[in-house]
Amino acid sequence: MTPKLTVQELTHFLDEVFPQVRGQMVIEAVGPMTARLRMPIDDSRLRPGGTVSGPSMFTLADCSYYVATLAMIGREALTVTTSMTINFLAKPPAADLVCEARILRLGRVLSVGEATIWSDGRSDGPVAHAAVTYAIPPRKS
Repeated sequence: MTPKLTVQELTHFLDEVFPQVRGQMVIEAVGPMTARLRMPIDDSRLRPGGTVSGPSMFTLADCSYYVATLAMIGREALTVTTSMTINFLAKPPAADLVCEARILRLGRVLSVGEATIWSDGRSDGPVAHAAVTYAIPPRKS
């Protein structure tokens, strides 16, 4: 399956419908059933101890999966998270995070998949992994 939207189209769409995330993440790539986003890390994303906060990682996983789903179905702003479970696997240092979202099953009403987060420059495995389900709004007739 070929994505319906490009990186540029998705970036513009998010700026229109979800301006509150502007500047928080960068869409680096989209492909068939996948998306890769980067979250630049600054002090506002750190928790005590100097590691990236859990809510920041959750946000990155959620937005990455949203982008992967939109890339495949097109401009459907009301596509929403229905379920997300995240496992924090390691303490990420104060470095950019990169998330790879992958759709495992794309149906008419649900998109089911995963999002894996790595700390940029760290080679000892992911720092978080999420199982994600999104609801897709009914098609307009």
